[in-house]
Amino acid sequence: MQETVIQFETSNPVEIFGVNNANIQLIKSFFPKLKIHARGTEITARGSKKELEEFNDKMKLLLKHYNRYNSLSPQNIELLLGEEGEMKAKEASESNDILVHGTSGNIIKARTINQKRIVASSDKNDLVFAIGPAGTGKTYTAVALAVKALKNKEVRRIILTRPAVEAGEHLGFLPGDLKEKLDPYLLPLYDALRDMIPSDRLDMFVDKGVIEIAPLAFMRGRTLDHAFVILDEAQNATENQMKMFLTRMGANAKFIITGDESQVDLPYNQKSGLKHALRILKNVKGIETVRLDERDVIRHSLVKRIIDAYESQFKEQNS
Repeated sequence: MQETVIQFETSNPVEIFGVNNANIQLIKSFFPKLKIHARGTEITARGSKKELEEFNDKMKLLLKHYNRYNSLSPQNIELLLGEEGEMKAKEASESNDILVHGTSGNIIKARTINQKRIVASSDKNDLVFAIGPAGTGKTYTAVALAVKALKNKEVRRIILTRPAVEAGEHLGFLPGDLKEKLDPYLLPLYDALRDMIPSDRLDMFVDKGVIEIAPLAFMRGRTLDHAFVILDEAQNATENQMKMFLTRMGANAKFIITGDESQVDLPYNQKSGLKHALRILKNVKGIETVRLDERDVIRHSLVKRIIDAYESQFKEQNS
């Protein structure tokens, strides 16, 4: 008799096992010749080599479904463990336009031409600049790509970072320690992640360092390998900070840099590292720039008109 152990990542095993182990009991009914036990974040099965091989294959389908849809119901189990299970799983995986399934069951995908360009560019290049005004979905699309890569085990971790520029608000006067001061500033990144990863699993990933959200200064001296890394609000990085960040790229890493050239909050005597990088890296192989505009705004219709007004002023000042 041989043994196999299936491990999975969740802070709430009930999501896999089901209430009162209902899911486990259902799985057992499909493998009556195996002795199956569930404990902690592991499922152990004992039996013949042939039976265990089939069990491993089927469990991969179940966990792939759970990781993608954030849920596993008895109906899912019956469908995936049935004769047509592999076919159904293959059909679902061929929905290439879907990036991830949100925590509320909503489908998260690129919805505009330029958002789709970000997805295509990231597939082909290890470094992508996504440039455009607020509300165009550049950060949200980048975070969705990072979550997808983590779920598909293409990377081991996600790193999200921003320059800690005060932008009119004085961080030093906010209450609390450094983390408490910076968390509100990094809130948009947390918000995007919470749309895509259940809260308990997100907390577990953050605690284990699988997902890291930190100011840009914390990247200094590091090598970011096997990671999907997003630099948000990059227009507020100085030239030295941008060079430092770009040279952190390690093996099997994907970088997406998002920013809005018209919203620089740096002191008047400091130049934006984003503008500098876009200029000197425009012909470097393996780097692509995607520019978004008011046509990519998916917020309130009034936001498009507000962006148009500010863009007109920005062009006048730089003409």
